[in-house]
Amino acid sequence: MSKILTVGEIMMRLQPEGYKRLVQADKFDVCFGGAEANVAVSLASLGLDASFLSKLPDNLIGDSAIKSLRSFGVDTSNIPRGGERLGIYFCEKGAAQRGSVVVYDRRYSSFSDIDVKEIDLEKTFTDVYWLHFTGITPALSEKTEKFITTLLKQAKEMGIKVSCDLNYRKKLWSREKAGKVMTSLMQYVDVLISNEEDCKDVFGIEAKGSSIEKGELSKQGYSEIASEIIKKFGVKAVAFSLRESISASINGWSGILCTEEGSFPSKKYNINIVDRIGGGDSFAAGIIYGLIKDFSYQKTIEFAVAASALKQTIEGDFNLVSLKEIEDLALGTGSGRVSR
Repeated sequence: MSKILTVGEIMMRLQPEGYKRLVQADKFDVCFGGAEANVAVSLASLGLDASFLSKLPDNLIGDSAIKSLRSFGVDTSNIPRGGERLGIYFCEKGAAQRGSVVVYDRRYSSFSDIDVKEIDLEKTFTDVYWLHFTGITPALSEKTEKFITTLLKQAKEMGIKVSCDLNYRKKLWSREKAGKVMTSLMQYVDVLISNEEDCKDVFGIEAKGSSIEKGELSKQGYSEIASEIIKKFGVKAVAFSLRESISASINGWSGILCTEEGSFPSKKYNINIVDRIGGGDSFAAGIIYGLIKDFSYQKTIEFAVAASALKQTIEGDFNLVSLKEIEDLALGTGSGRVSR
């Protein structure tokens, strides 16, 4: 099987113990994560050949990030070293009616200063079948926007499949800028992945019959959005993860995959949230895995939703579940009983 290349920034995640607020913290749990890195770890854990492209500082913190990725089987040979620092984000986990909070400290990070001249394009794309990026990467700086555009053009010329998770982050750029840039990049995208609100934020397309604030989501409305996106941008498939936020602790979780052949909604899970960060990334990895493995569209969306439901029961960014655990849940045996 050829390689899947994911491109983006990995950060150090600092989080107070348990459900403490940041103002209460006197120490932090440490791990690493980031949207595209999370996808790479998921795919490597499922047995695929996943490679991560980024830029990390040439110091012990950069070494630690690389060791974390390698420990899960991700190829890090395409990561140039240099720049000022590793980006950091602080996470305050929410509970009940108090939502989670993320505070970024990533300005002047090594990746935000990356230049395409720092990598060997021929080596980077050797044996690559699929490239994955998110809307976070072009949002970081003009350099990262130029960098990902260059990679996407190269991927298009080489016939490499491209997936994109919109991943709109209002703390990184405006809706207007996101809409302009992501629209320009859609010409290179084969599979678009989004959540229940990003298409509204980025493209101004809203699902009829849905209310994000009330947690009321219409799968028919999202099917119509997908049809509009397929016609407008020429993508081959659109996948939505659908989160019904009953509270920060309890969510309804489902998804829908849409192609020119039709719409394929998944079953819904009621999740007691342990850590929701990385849920969307594990969903994206599930979609990629299913399409690469030539699953039916229905099996692909069920697999992706099951994988991401399990992720949200695990601390940290990475989805540390097995293929069997995902398949068992997708087939309806996720009772949560003790396995002896």
